[in-house]
Amino acid sequence: MAAKAPMNNKQRTVAPKSKKAGKLPKSKHRRTFTNLFRLIVIVFLLGVAWIAYVQWKVQVAPNQPLPDQVDVGIVLGASLRMDIPSPGLQERLDLAVSLYKQGKFKQLIVSGGLDHNGSKLTEAEGMRDYLVKQGLPAKSILLEPRATSTYENLLFSKQIMDKQGLVSSIIVTHQFHGSRSLDIAETIGLKQPIVSSTKSEVLFMPYHEARETLAYTKWFLTKMRLKAGV
Repeated sequence: MAAKAPMNNKQRTVAPKSKKAGKLPKSKHRRTFTNLFRLIVIVFLLGVAWIAYVQWKVQVAPNQPLPDQVDVGIVLGASLRMDIPSPGLQERLDLAVSLYKQGKFKQLIVSGGLDHNGSKLTEAEGMRDYLVKQGLPAKSILLEPRATSTYENLLFSKQIMDKQGLVSSIIVTHQFHGSRSLDIAETIGLKQPIVSSTKSEVLFMPYHEARETLAYTKWFLTKMRLKAGV
């Protein structure tokens, strides 16, 4: 059998070089980077919008007219110092004393658990002792000594109200804390809750307002889980 004649250069064909596996064309790289950049910008803008919204809520406390009288006042706790209410907590308690003397309520719930700062008393016990020193009768003060958050403050206080047959309430706190407190109260089912708040003269507000942004965000996520039944 005759041997095949060798191919000349014109007859030779060069197989096309294959692209390396897994390597994207430059156009795809560019498109991926653009989409990622857009996502980052959208997330950033949403974050800024959320912070602005929360800070608006922090600055604009609920402005609700107070009824002539309700069943109970709920004082939301804050830290004790050496078993004595901190200056910020005293502001809340002083507002509660003023409302009590105005006849807005005849009973109070003081809510707050044990601080991890060396205190031997719960926030509720320290608050009661302060109120008694201000002339309020001890029998008018109900203790809620377990709560470690605003959500628990109001949830556990509502449980006391249900047991005592108390329905209407005024929640006593600071202005920066008022919007979140009202939203929690409505979410847990307090009937037409009212917030009475005081402006602080002793707290470093930039810190507390920034902290409230984080706390409000945490509450929003908790609220979504509650609604979802998780």
